[in-house]
Amino acid sequence: MRIRPVLLSLALLSDLLVEAFLINPPNHQSISASLTKRRKKKPPKTPADGWAKYFHEPGGTDLSNHYDSRYEHGILSYEEKQDSQVHIMRAYLDFFKKNNIETWLAHGTLLGWWWNGKMLPWDWDIDTQVSGPTLMFLGKHFNGSIYEYNSADSDPDLQPVVERQYLLDVNPAIVERDRGNGDNVIDARWIDIRNGLYIDVTGLSETEPMDQPGVWSCKNYHHYRTTDLYPMRETMFEGVVAKVPYAYDRILAEEYQEKALVVTEYEGHKWHPDIKEWIKKTPDEIKQERLSRQQARRKKQEEKAQRNKAKEEKEKAEQEAKEKGEAVPDEGKKDEKEEEHSADQGIKEPEKEPIKVKRNAEPDPEPDPEPVAELELMKESSGLAHLRHRHLDYIV
Repeated sequence: MRIRPVLLSLALLSDLLVEAFLINPPNHQSISASLTKRRKKKPPKTPADGWAKYFHEPGGTDLSNHYDSRYEHGILSYEEKQDSQVHIMRAYLDFFKKNNIETWLAHGTLLGWWWNGKMLPWDWDIDTQVSGPTLMFLGKHFNGSIYEYNSADSDPDLQPVVERQYLLDVNPAIVERDRGNGDNVIDARWIDIRNGLYIDVTGLSETEPMDQPGVWSCKNYHHYRTTDLYPMRETMFEGVVAKVPYAYDRILAEEYQEKALVVTEYEGHKWHPDIKEWIKKTPDEIKQERLSRQQARRKKQEEKAQRNKAKEEKEKAEQEAKEKGEAVPDEGKKDEKEEEHSADQGIKEPEKEPIKVKRNAEPDPEPDPEPVAELELMKESSGLAHLRHRHLDYIV
């Protein structure tokens, strides 16, 4: 009977020792060691029917799905959304930096960084990633944290000063590192409690370390190699320090295709290289573009009708010549086909030249010198800036 109190005391002492010595969160240097320890443990048991969905959105429209149901008070305007996204991102990165926790940009947010170090103005999704061990650290030490944000911390020149609160909410289903029933692919959220806008935080883990070592996956079937992720590049995003994966160009090309790195008109916005900004088109510009497309379509139809009419007249003339026993010349048929093909090609929009980007994983003719002591993070303000810095060929 005396054994049980002794065991409880030892367990309590063990927890106190862990809390006392676990000062800093895990980083990429300690990931391998922590993964080795976790592989020896059996995976935690999940509910019989899978985990119930933890995060909920209002639903109904595509836009309402970008809000947390607990804090949503209606759809924000275009300008309100942009303002909220800038500060929610700054607050998130500021929180992680102050607590020495590693996180990096992902998906469409990473694509926005590629263009000009900012979020894409039409994108309602904000995505970041963390490692599996970091995700567990967040769940244990920071779940439910309310962060008091002051814009003067990140931008002292910003007037007036913005004061807001954000919630870090970690999904209890983070212990399940595969997709499961598909209801909990998002591991955590950073939520603006004023309006419900959020940042999706997903963890990457080696789900099959024995069969696929060095392959990191999230619950939504995105896969990354260790060499694609590390060493992280230090950069600037929305005016504050951030991190992006080492092989960001490879990651973006695999996820969105290379056209996403060169197309300069998308979702009612146009890229202006002189000011390095995506500018929303005015209603008059959209109307004029629509009229231009209609005119081009009408012109194409008229030219096709003229070619068909000319072809019918020629066939009729040939038939009459055959009936009269006259010889039918073959000259001009080949030229007619070539003219028809040229006419079709002439009304097509000119194709953009493919982007010329040298992959980080591929050897360069003149590789950068290897660091001697410690690998330094490369500071860049966008993917385009990095290309210019390395003097790579780039076309927009």
